Amino acid sequence: MDLYSSALGVFQPLLARQLGINFTQAGVLGGVMVFAGSVMQPVYGILSDRFHSRLFSVLAPAIAGLFISALGLAPSYPLLQLLVFLGSSAVASFHPQASVRAAAEVTGSRGKAMAFFISAGSLGFAIGPTYFSVLLERFGLSQSYWAAIPGVLVTLALLFVIPESHVPEHKRRHVDWGPLRAVWRPLLLLYMLVFLRSVVQISFTQFLPLYLSKERGFSFQSASLALTLYSTMGAIGGLTGGHLADRFGGRNVILYSMAGCVPFLLLFFQASGAPALAGLALAGLILLSTNPVNIVMAQELAPGQSGTVSALMMGFAWGMAGMIFIPLAGMFADHYSLHQVLRSFVVFPVLGFLLAFRLPKAAK
Repeated sequence: MDLYSSALGVFQPLLARQLGINFTQAGVLGGVMVFAGSVMQPVYGILSDRFHSRLFSVLAPAIAGLFISALGLAPSYPLLQLLVFLGSSAVASFHPQASVRAAAEVTGSRGKAMAFFISAGSLGFAIGPTYFSVLLERFGLSQSYWAAIPGVLVTLALLFVIPESHVPEHKRRHVDWGPLRAVWRPLLLLYMLVFLRSVVQISFTQFLPLYLSKERGFSFQSASLALTLYSTMGAIGGLTGGHLADRFGGRNVILYSMAGCVPFLLLFFQASGAPALAGLALAGLILLSTNPVNIVMAQELAPGQSGTVSALMMGFAWGMAGMIFIPLAGMFADHYSLHQVLRSFVVFPVLGFLLAFRLPKAAK
């Protein structure tokens, strides 16, 4: 599923040449992606908690694959926006229900279970840039639709593997806002921490290929491979973060993640060659280690509304960061440079480190 979530960043250098898209338009396109794919996730989480239909997650890979893979066929910028919106909406449909299923039957070590789920998605996200760059180099934008095949195959497999949930109508719950109101303070704190981390995460995902190819002289393939490196290390970080949270507590993992990524982010921007790529890889490893941690902590605060709080942490916070900062980054990059804009975002993990001290020490 997440193979398609990282496709837009790879398409953009080619679409910029074909349709004449500038940095501001690229930022707006990224804003459409995160609105439809992330900000809207709580809506699908509420619907999933209400109706319990497997179709929220089963049909999503094929729909995302078909619309995202058709980006190369868009003859105009408005149609490009529409395709991004429809494909990203399928991503939003998938994640809340799938994240609940991932840990629903786990009584202990839920951090490990969620870490496996998040890391599998992160791995798909990491493979996406390389997958799309190789395919686009081979077939070109005019035949980008071939990239939809994995998504369609996954949907066909899920139709046979995942049974339909048969929940009596009287047991289908409407959203109970009472438990959420009771824990709104720690939920808000967790949300803000995800938001601050996501400013860096989503900005890099959106702009890294464009930045490396336009401002640091990377080839199209090399820039895509750099994004794959960053995302792969993030997947490994998520896997280790879940294990560490089960052992040392989520609060400690968040603190070390926020502080530990800063020197490596600075190394990436200040150095060149292998040291810069090493800084990028280690920054991804450390920064993204909290991906499963925040979700499990939120689910434990409101276990009866797992789909809703998972969507808040996994999609809504990530999406709001993108909605605000991707367009801003594109706009300021047109006036200054992507290097200056992305480098300034290093301040957000520092703010997250300071905010994480307010988490209760017993939080796990």
